[in-house]
Formats: sequence, C-alpha cells, structure tokens
Amino acid sequence: MKHRIVVLGAGYAGAFCAGYLARQLHADDFAITVVNAEPDFVERLRLHQLAAGQELRHRPLAEVFAGTGIRVRVARVTAVDVEARTVAVADDAGIDRLEYDTLLYALGSTAADQEVPGVHEHAFHVAARPAALRLRARLDELGEDGKVLVVGGNLTAIEAATELAESRPGLRVGLVTSGELGGWLGAMGRRHLLRAFDRFGIAVHEHTTIGCVEEDAAVATDGTVFASDATVWAAGFAVHPIAAASGLDVVADGRITVDRQMRSVSHPDVYVAGDSVFVIGENGRPLPMSCASAGFTGMQATAAIIGDRTGRKIPTTSLSYVGNHISLGRKDGIFQLVDGTARAKSWALCGRTAAVVKSKILDTAAWSLSHPTFGKPGHRYRWTGSREPSPHVVAA
Repeated sequence: MKHRIVVLGAGYAGAFCAGYLARQLHADDFAITVVNAEPDFVERLRLHQLAAGQELRHRPLAEVFAGTGIRVRVARVTAVDVEARTVAVADDAGIDRLEYDTLLYALGSTAADQEVPGVHEHAFHVAARPAALRLRARLDELGEDGKVLVVGGNLTAIEAATELAESRPGLRVGLVTSGELGGWLGAMGRRHLLRAFDRFGIAVHEHTTIGCVEEDAAVATDGTVFASDATVWAAGFAVHPIAAASGLDVVADGRITVDRQMRSVSHPDVYVAGDSVFVIGENGRPLPMSCASAGFTGMQATAAIIGDRTGRKIPTTSLSYVGNHISLGRKDGIFQLVDGTARAKSWALCGRTAAVVKSKILDTAAWSLSHPTFGKPGHRYRWTGSREPSPHVVAA
C-alpha cells in the first residue's frame, strides 16, 4: 500500500509543496492528494487587483499539477482528526473522509474581524477570491460615484486603497487605521507612501479605531461616523479554527506550533507551511503571515517530509525575513528592506522600479509553483517505511 500524503490547501505554500513532493518522491511508494476549496490556484497577493476590476490569469490546478500524478480534490476541509489520521471534506456530493499517513497543513488565513460588530454582515475583504469578487460587484453597482472606506494600516489595506483609487478614480476612497499610516516603514518609504496617498486623493484618518460597521457607515470608538457605501476590512488576518479544533498544539491566535523542521510539536506526522505556522525566525521573532514566509516554511516542510520518509538528511532552510514589497497601484510601489531585528532600514526602493520588482516577484512565484524543480534534478526517492522524524539534520 502506498504512503498517503494529503496536502490541505493549494495556495502559495500548499501548491508549491505538493508539486515539489510529487517530483521528488517515487510514485510507486507515495500517493499525493491535494484538497482545495477552489479548482484554481489563486494569486492571493493580487486579489486587490481583482476587486478593483482587473482580470487575473486563470491557473487551473489540473494544469498546475499536470504530469505529476497528484490527485486534486476540490472540496472544503471541515475537520481534521489527528488521532484517527483522517480529514473530513465537503463538496456538492456531500461529506467524505480522507485517510492520510502524512498530513501537510497549508490552509492559510483569511481576514480577521477582530470581533468588531457588523464586520461579518456588512464589510468586504480581499483575502479570498469569492470575497474579492463580491467587493468588485459592489463597486460595479456604485459606478463612478460612491464612498469606499478601507479599515487597516497594513500592507493589504495600503494596496487595496491605492489600487481602488487608481482603477476607479470616481470613487472617494478613505482609510482608517488605529496607528500611524506606514509608521513601520523607514523615513524614505513613509514619505513616498504619503505622497502617493496625496496623489490619489485618499483621505487618511490615523489613530482611529473602528468600533462597529453598519450597512452604510463605519463608526469609531470615539463616536465618529464615517459614511461608506463599501467598507473594506483589512485589519489583520486570522487562521482557520480547524487546527485548534483538531487537537493540534496551537498558540492563542490558532497558528500551529511546530519545531524547526515544520513538524507539529504535538503530532509529528503533521507538517505545516504558510500562514498557519507559528515558528520563530532567525531574528528571534515569529515569522509573519506572508508570501515570503510561505516560501521559507514550504521549503523546510518538504525537506523534512522527504527526509523523514526516505531516511535522507534534512537541510535547514533559512528563516530570514528581508523586507516588504508594497504595490501602490500598477505604476508605483515601495520595497522596504529590514535589518536583522525586522526593523525598517532608512533606505527603500520606491516608484515605478519598485512596482516592477514586485510584479516580477509575484509572476515568478506563480510560475515556480508549477515548476518546483526547475533548475534542479528530479528524483524518485523511495519510502523507508518509517514514520519517525529523521535524526539526520544538517545546515544548508
């Protein structure tokens, strides 16, 4: 009987991991199944573009995994039983259970409502394709007239606000943040950010916390009312509660606690990659939820699975976070470098060049997940029959 590897999620982390494993492990010994709620790979980091009215490239998972032998199951994950080693999934045909020997958990994250009343009922977000399309439909209804309020001061909020303002110039776009807009950027980067917001005419309201969201407004905790025809909630991310409900060891926000090889500390036959991971980076801080973290954790998780199941030595992938790339519409951007403690450096790459760099990074990420062994020889490693973690760990 083949060793069954089930990969939950086919975002940046899950899709890369599944493809890489399929090209490294012998098909006679391993059967790989990917479970994803949508039939396509979704470029999450471009969903603000989709919401603004732009079209994204269609990337069916059947084509992404063509020739790999991977089985794609289009279904929603509803539960994980780590003791029985099963995953419950739901689709149009009903509920099913998949058995696994090794699980790779890469379900990612979604928008966090921060328990603010009205967010679930009235707000929009861009953390998933259906949500971005829902916002797009609302903006189409508004046409060239309407008020849009973006809540949040992080990368997603900044990119959503500037993309909407550029793509739909008739809208009156505002942004509310509980802190200082771009306060975490270096001086050069923040100056450029504020100039971009001025150029787009985006109204900025700093040090303001939203206490509730209504159908046509967002109300701050100090009573200030911000009229809004569409409130876009971008005040942080949250992982799916499935992990905590499964019995896996998690931290307070629901992320799964792993060892340095991305194995669950409570259930070492479960490996984790992407936003669902809680792991300390080289700078002594938890890795942030990001595309870069998906790459680091995905490479380490696949290396550990291959090592643990084939008896090979496991290289250690660096978990060094180097910076943030931020798009400000299609023709402007910021690439902010950070130091070893994740603090912004004084210098940043700004303008059209930064926008091109980010676009190329995203294009490369989308391409590479379909070609995970490009530039590297493919292998067909055989299963040793072991479920135990490999003791052979070496630094890369």
